[in-house]
Amino acid sequence: MVPYIMQLLLQQQSNSCRLHLHLSSRIVKNPMATKNVHNPNPQETTAEKYLIGRQPILNRDEQICAYELLFRSAQSLSAANVGDASQATASVILNTLAGFGVKQILGNHLGFINLELDILMSDSLELLPKEMVVLELLETLSVTPELVTRCRELKETGFILALDDHEYDPIYEELYQIIDIVKIDLMATPVDTLGPTIERYRNYSFKLLAEKVETKEEFLKCLDLGFDYFQGYYFAKPAVIEKKKIDEGGAALLKLMRQLMDDAEIEEIEKTFRNSPGLTYKLLLLVNSVSFAGLQKIQTVRHAISMLGRAQLKRWVQLALFATDDSSGMENPLVDMAAVRGSFMEQVAAACPPLRGNREAPDQAFMTGILSLLESLYDIPMAQIAEELNLSEEVQQALVSREGIYGNLLDLAVALEQIDFVKASELMGPLGIPYNTVLDAQVRAYNWQAGMA
Repeated sequence: MVPYIMQLLLQQQSNSCRLHLHLSSRIVKNPMATKNVHNPNPQETTAEKYLIGRQPILNRDEQICAYELLFRSAQSLSAANVGDASQATASVILNTLAGFGVKQILGNHLGFINLELDILMSDSLELLPKEMVVLELLETLSVTPELVTRCRELKETGFILALDDHEYDPIYEELYQIIDIVKIDLMATPVDTLGPTIERYRNYSFKLLAEKVETKEEFLKCLDLGFDYFQGYYFAKPAVIEKKKIDEGGAALLKLMRQLMDDAEIEEIEKTFRNSPGLTYKLLLLVNSVSFAGLQKIQTVRHAISMLGRAQLKRWVQLALFATDDSSGMENPLVDMAAVRGSFMEQVAAACPPLRGNREAPDQAFMTGILSLLESLYDIPMAQIAEELNLSEEVQQALVSREGIYGNLLDLAVALEQIDFVKASELMGPLGIPYNTVLDAQVRAYNWQAGMA
């Protein structure tokens, strides 16, 4: 069956990529948000100073089907500029899309734009490709005849509409007949209290998206309630009982990583693969899930080495640690999260002043980012992983205790994942990394699959 959102897009006769953007003037809900943000590079213009946050949205099969993107300018982190936040954010997003391109940031995935009233009612929406976006109405919007009329107009012109952070209220009756998706914030409305509300929603045709899903238990409860989409990092935080043992395949992957780091002979590498057929399948499944510019599919490990080179093969081996044995490939959210984190750290390390002149720094940073997620998946202490791989002291410090330059880069990557822009801005200062460098690294990281081919 064609997924509901895809049906909507097909009705618009579009095969274009889709995105989930956040146009919002809301200030970060953090007590530190009233502090002035340190400017790592005084020469940067104000317009250049902003960051991107991206969170995956999964379908019922736990595959990535969309992203939420939040753009936050440095101005909006300062209490002195609260009034300008909405305009600045709208301008930043449009400039970013024009400069980088939608596909660079989100690939082929769906996305929503979270709109405030002034933007919703303005003609600037015409700049957004209706076949690529879902327009989200903020929960702070008052339901007025003008709002309902505007939503009906947008729907008739081909836009898909959603209600953000929504709680049931009869006052929305007319909008319930118009919108396509309702997002429910589990922090505001705990899943155990949702039963009666879900029953009311069954009278309407819209789909349900659970937001801030933080545990596997919450995901399963939402699944039983009939939710269609899920947003939150529960997939990266399994309960201890769900953690995997390092099985034969995982042990073989760690052995392969060690061999590749030690420049072992191809024959030795092939032997390790031959002793683990499932590992070969998993690795080739991952590698072939990325387009190689129309080139033939990779069939063997030797072929993979000749096509990719040892450095890239080592990265695929690292990603394979997170892959499952099914065919989800790059739609596996943990694979994507690991790859984006590693790629972001690689890009920033290459431009980080304290690491200037260190040719090994980008590769070390990439490895730190990838391996930092292993503890969330496998029942094995990080110190043991670091020891078995014979990692450098700097990488070990970052992974085990979040210390040193790579530890700081890891903290920056995690802060951006968690949409903690205040902390991210504060970390950039001591690292000497300007906003435009971080932004460029984020965009490159989001487009990481292109760099793996």
